[in-house]
Amino acid sequence: MKYLKYYISPLTIITAIYTCSIGAYYSTLFFIGFSLFIILGDMILKKDASEETYSYVFLLDVPMYINLPLLMLLVLFTVFALSSDPSDLFQSIFMNYLNIDLFNMRQSMNVADSISLVALTGLFIGIMGTVPGHELVHRKKNKFDMFMGNWLLAFSWDCAFAIEHVYGHHKNVGLGHDPATAKRGENIYLFILRAIIKEQKDAWSIELNQAKRREQSFISIRNRMIIGYFRSLFITFIAYLIGGISGTLIFLLCAFIAKSLLEVINYSEHYGLIRVSGETVSPRHSWNSNSTMSSIYLYNVTRHSSHHEKANLKYWELRSYNDAPMMPQGYLTMLYMALFLPYFFHRMMAKKLIEWDKNYATDNERILAIEQNKKSGIPLLINHT
Repeated sequence: MKYLKYYISPLTIITAIYTCSIGAYYSTLFFIGFSLFIILGDMILKKDASEETYSYVFLLDVPMYINLPLLMLLVLFTVFALSSDPSDLFQSIFMNYLNIDLFNMRQSMNVADSISLVALTGLFIGIMGTVPGHELVHRKKNKFDMFMGNWLLAFSWDCAFAIEHVYGHHKNVGLGHDPATAKRGENIYLFILRAIIKEQKDAWSIELNQAKRREQSFISIRNRMIIGYFRSLFITFIAYLIGGISGTLIFLLCAFIAKSLLEVINYSEHYGLIRVSGETVSPRHSWNSNSTMSSIYLYNVTRHSSHHEKANLKYWELRSYNDAPMMPQGYLTMLYMALFLPYFFHRMMAKKLIEWDKNYATDNERILAIEQNKKSGIPLLINHT
């Protein structure tokens, strides 16, 4: 069971494709059901603080690898279902090999189903693509894992993440100039835009500096940003072959949703936490979570305090750190709250930040925290100063 639980991710993609293909309202019901499955599972199930040892670690990598072809299938499934000029060949392949009638599905789709299918695909690219991609691109000495990780990130047009996150964010977490660390009271929607733009700029800067050290032109096959864009362009081209211009736009929308959801997760993972420049990154500089369902689906990225303390650890090696600052809810709950109920998110996190200032922050961090509290616009934090 300790191996099998991580196979729930690819199994969910397969289930989603077959369920959404049944007909009217199934895409909507699956999106709602999946969200409730994660949220209620995190609330009901006991927190998972176990730290297992594994003899067959390759079996823990396999589900991440499987996600790559399955995500491609899901993306093309969505592109076909919602495009105005779908490919007859693709429909024949689905019918002959998967026994799925895409034509009848297209005929039964309504507006709610269309919105739900795009939202679900964007969410799955984030959960089943970006998260395992994040895990794999940290393995800098393993060429195959880097290859798979970068292709998983290509679904969200996020080659910058493999560079900026590994070489930038892990060094700058908690500092004012880190694009993935949200300040107290920061607007979530402005944060998403700021983070996306700055991550791209920082990734290009890192890549250009490395090219200079190698004494190479930045326009080369060794430029990871350029190669990354070509990966995403390839997937976009396949979407065009399946669904024409409208199919291309549908894929790009799903990719943007996935990238935005990543930034919401970044927002939640480090919201309001502060580090003094030059000080070591510690478990206290990330919001940790041991919520069971989130941990299984997100390959323990929920154990974020341990991940930032030692970024070289594999996901099954991460420690649970019950004494680290904890997220008040599971990951998907925090994501939906930050995105759709930001007022309540800020109120809930204000109490956690006051607790962090008191129990975790150093004296120098408290000085910086007071400055952020005054600018936060949150009465509870302003009064706390």
